[in-house]
This record gives sequence, structure tokens and C-alpha cells, in this order.
Amino acid sequence: MKILVADDSSTVRRVVSARLSADGHDVVEAEDGEQALTLARDLQPALIVLDKVMPKLDGFEVVRALREDPKTKGLVIVMLTDRRGEDDVLDGLGLGVDEYMPKPFSPRELSMRVDRALARRGDG
Repeated sequence: MKILVADDSSTVRRVVSARLSADGHDVVEAEDGEQALTLARDLQPALIVLDKVMPKLDGFEVVRALREDPKTKGLVIVMLTDRRGEDDVLDGLGLGVDEYMPKPFSPRELSMRVDRALARRGDG
């Protein structure tokens, strides 16, 4: 399964990519929101792991653009971010994020949430 990991932290991208690759997924990385949006549109991944705070476009702007595009509106989105306030979580879920996970995070829990989100969408 192709998964896009979008985070401005190379450490987070490396940890997430390593875990999801070990789970058998084909992982592609983006370091900012603009790159994430372009790759999501071009590659049509099954899922995107997306940070909220990124350069160029923030995660919520990416979610809005993906949900408005008929080609990407069904993309499964797991928000992985240090923005853990109730308003942030509710805003993310309101935009259509499938899972909202705060940092710091457990790679094992992220793996489980990715699998659950894909299964709910029929891709797991």
C-alpha cells in the first residue's frame, strides 16, 4: 500500500517511514505542505500521515485542498502533530481527518491506527 508521510521534521519522517515500511507499505516522503499536496495528487496514495505545522501550506490547508478535489477526497488522512489542543483536534476531525494522533507518539500505535483507518475505508 502506498503511503505519503508529510512532516517538516526529517527525524519524524524517518521514524514513521521506517515503521510503515517494516509493515510492508511503500512509503514516500514530503517535507512541506506544498510538496505533500503535489505528491498526493500525483501518486494517489492510499493514506497520508500529515503534520499540522509545516512550511508553505499547513496540514489543515492540505486537508482542505485534498477534500475539495474529487481525485483525492477519499484519501485516508492520519494527522500526526504536536498540536493537541481540543480546538485543533476538533478542527482536524471537522475537516475530515480520519485519525488525529498527538506527538510524541508511539510508532506501534501509529501503525495500528494506520491499519484501522485503512480497514475502515476498505483498503486494509
